[in-house]
Amino acid sequence: DEKRKVSHVPYRDSKLTRLLQDSLGGNSQTLMLACVSPADRDFMETLNTLKYANRAKNIKNKVVVNQDKTSRIINTLREENMRLQQELMEYKMGQRSGEEGTYSDLFTENTMLRADNDKL
Repeated sequence: DEKRKVSHVPYRDSKLTRLLQDSLGGNSQTLMLACVSPADRDFMETLNTLKYANRAKNIKNKVVVNQDKTSRIINTLREENMRLQQELMEYKMGQRSGEEGTYSDLFTENTMLRADNDKL
């Protein structure tokens, strides 16, 4: 049974496999229905169908997101833009301070000066 645990399942050379090559080896989910017959005259065809379905069942694919380099860069830049916009809003609202706390101090000082200015 060591032969059955082999991870590589070779495609057999047939028209059916060539037609289904993109579905069996691509980034898709494939459903295969094996039609069998209980009749004695269709025994060999049924046996071959079951053997092929068993081999097709053992095919494993690694799914990869279909995304080109440009789209990936655009998505990365959009995420960075959203993060920087959020960070800027936090600075404006005084919820975030800089490395030395200067932004928060300036915001506090500005708020105090506005309050003094309103009193005058």
